[in-house]
Amino acid sequence: MLRQQSPPRVRIALLKPERPVIRILLLPLLALSLEACVAQTALDIVTLPVKVASAGVDAVTTSQAEADRKRGRQIRRQEQCIGREDRRARKEGREPEYERCDPKRG
Repeated sequence: MLRQQSPPRVRIALLKPERPVIRILLLPLLALSLEACVAQTALDIVTLPVKVASAGVDAVTTSQAEADRKRGRQIRRQEQCIGREDRRARKEGREPEYERCDPKRG
């Protein structure tokens, strides 16, 4: 019977025992990078409630730019209504009734 060969063992070349200087330099660097990763994760966890709260406030409140756009749309609709009312009144031979274009009426 044929005997199956086990896969060759792969070792990281930098961590071979024949290269102790590289190992001495590499291990502290890896430790520092792990500390930075843990610190970043802790920072993300601590700041998460603040991010969630600010997103909720942003969703509920209206910015000045949004309010300006809404008011601009309202004015344009009213001006269009006034123009339509002028054309209808001229066509029908009457005075325009601008009360029909009151934004408070809906």
